[in-house]
Amino acid sequence: MRGHVGARQAKSRGVSSFFRAAPMLVVLVLGGCTTVGPDFKRPEVALTENWGAKGDPRIATQAATDSQWWKAFNDPTLNHLVELAYQQNLPLQVAGLRIVEARARLGVATGQQYPQVQAAFGNVTAQGISKNAANVSGLDTHFVDYQVGFDAVWELDFWGRYRRGVEAESDNLLASVADYHSALVSLTAEVARTYTVIRTFEVLIEQARENERVQQEGLQIAESRFRNGATSELDVTQATTLLESTRATIPQLQIGLQQARNALSTLLGQPPGMIDELLAGPRDIPQAPALVAIGVPAEMLRRRPDIRAAELIAAAQCARVGVAKADLYPSFVLFGSVGLQATSGAGGSFNLGDSLFYSIGPRIRWPFFNYGRIKNGVRVEDARLQQLLVGYRNAVLLAAQEVENSLAGYLNAQETVVFEQRAVSAAQRSVVLSVVQYREGAVDYQRVLDAQRSLLQQQTNLAQARSSVATSLIALYKALGGGWESSQDQPVVAEPTLDEMKQRTNWGEMLSQPSAPETKKSPEPAKH
Repeated sequence: MRGHVGARQAKSRGVSSFFRAAPMLVVLVLGGCTTVGPDFKRPEVALTENWGAKGDPRIATQAATDSQWWKAFNDPTLNHLVELAYQQNLPLQVAGLRIVEARARLGVATGQQYPQVQAAFGNVTAQGISKNAANVSGLDTHFVDYQVGFDAVWELDFWGRYRRGVEAESDNLLASVADYHSALVSLTAEVARTYTVIRTFEVLIEQARENERVQQEGLQIAESRFRNGATSELDVTQATTLLESTRATIPQLQIGLQQARNALSTLLGQPPGMIDELLAGPRDIPQAPALVAIGVPAEMLRRRPDIRAAELIAAAQCARVGVAKADLYPSFVLFGSVGLQATSGAGGSFNLGDSLFYSIGPRIRWPFFNYGRIKNGVRVEDARLQQLLVGYRNAVLLAAQEVENSLAGYLNAQETVVFEQRAVSAAQRSVVLSVVQYREGAVDYQRVLDAQRSLLQQQTNLAQARSSVATSLIALYKALGGGWESSQDQPVVAEPTLDEMKQRTNWGEMLSQPSAPETKKSPEPAKH
């Protein structure tokens, strides 16, 4: 009995000694923690201080771009369509759900900084040994083993592996937010562009029908002169050819109009044919404002969410280089297991309450035999980082190119409208004069045909030029990255979707409340 008690006291002293030393070990290890891998630095990209259209009276570079730029067209229908698209567009909802996914991934990465294994266990094992196999007298050949306890394993973040993982997922989360804003920019521009296309087709159809009416009058004049013997049947056939040719363009224009309507329906998350009431109102091509504010190139870097996303994706990859480098060094693990274990023999009795067992201690793991493979893994991550850094520079240059292209298109399309308007006025006058002269017999019908063909072409050119002004301005605002700021306080997931997800899974506040990284103010872009 004394020996049993002494053993138990020795065991107790060993346990208490270790538990007194364990906190000191943790402090020593954590005190020496460091973070390996590079820290992210935004790549430098050279940009001009001003756009190429500096000095043009139609462009203001001193003022910032309007965040609700579509309202500059002063079209209530367009304003309503953009608002509906924000609420109903399905790809935008997918982008919002990716933010929710990124929040959850960040939660997983954050949890990795704490004991990675925390598990309670329990088992009952029945075992039996034949008497011939045991070959020992007095040994229980049939018994049951009972265990219940708790396991914990904590790999200390000595080299910053898990901190870098949190850093990567934080940047990924912010990148998903930037992608959502980029989807908003694209959606706004696409709704405005598609609406402009619809109005352009409506104007072209109306012009074609007006020309059909004018050409019908010309055919009646030709038929009257033919009946009176003043001209040949050739005038009638030529007038008929032009009239039917004009009529043939109308169904083709209607095809384009219906396709544009269907595209707008999809943008609004509606089946085709459900938006006719939304398009009621004046059928005219949106008018661009007289003065457009575009800011300066440096402002574009702050506004364009796709550039911000490219930067954040590169930052996340930079953190992954650190995660990979941490594998080059030994890992320090604290592990422990504590529980109760008892075995019942043939008699069937056991005492689980006085059957404590434990296992606790530190462990070091260093896979130096895999050193070459690990180094190549670091090289893989570093190569991916460099690709993203170069991609960021290219994204900035492409963005600047898009702005300059759209700006040139917008300004030159405005000049084209002026010239086309003069051409239409002249063509209309030519039709009137040619018809009068033909009725009086001063010219043949070929002059009338030429004048009417020219009028139809010039009217089409004018409508397309006006449409080009609007679409070029839309492309310019899209290139500048405008349109997402007004939605910053709006939920990224629609209410019906929230209810559906909550019925399946306990999301807590993750669906509606932004996580800490999202609430941080984005840093201003560096001067380039």
